[in-house]
Amino acid sequence: MISIVIPTLNAAATLPATLAALAPGRDSGLIEEILISDGGSTDGTIEVAQAAGAQVIAGPPGRGGQLQRGAVAAAGEWLLFLHGDTVLDSEWLFAVEEFTADRDNNQRAASFRFVLDDDHPAARRLERMVAWRCRKFGLPYGDQGLLLSRLYYGRLGGFRDLDLMEDVDLVRRIRRRRLVMLPVAARTSARRYRRDGYWRRPARNLVCLGLYFLRVPPRYIARLYG
Repeated sequence: MISIVIPTLNAAATLPATLAALAPGRDSGLIEEILISDGGSTDGTIEVAQAAGAQVIAGPPGRGGQLQRGAVAAAGEWLLFLHGDTVLDSEWLFAVEEFTADRDNNQRAASFRFVLDDDHPAARRLERMVAWRCRKFGLPYGDQGLLLSRLYYGRLGGFRDLDLMEDVDLVRRIRRRRLVMLPVAARTSARRYRRDGYWRRPARNLVCLGLYFLRVPPRYIARLYG
């Protein structure tokens, strides 16, 4: 049984599609619960979540803390963390069932293939760059989802209440040899890339990652990230 944990902050426009893609998992009994860990939305996000039958956990903003609170409240043997603007392709159910059925994966984690909801050639270029990063360094970001057993999550120490880089922080503790990339697309909103540019936004993300590896406190990196 899987608990889905979704951190949100004013995600009313994108959350319905994210939740609709999870419906087959609920119908099959694979999903035990969907937890929306909200950081103070004012746009109807909570109403959207409740209408879909999700449980809402309210708290201060900050994705690390929101993920942390959602995991604490979760009851499932497995945890799947998703962003509120990420839609899993239909094959996700079979891939997740297969991964969780393998006892050896109790001490592993899985993530999905990064895809943007944009037909622009620049989106395909960025997807290839992300695929290379995941192959080379075993470093998926939070918008690719993260699936792991509750037991393994606890042994890793879980998400930390960071201003930024909470996903990188946890994935680094998992390490590449214990991370499986599932052949299923996690289709994410390209809004930030269309707004900031397909070169500028990835370049900014790369600078933020470099600063994190140089041990700059995440609260300072968050100012650059925007």
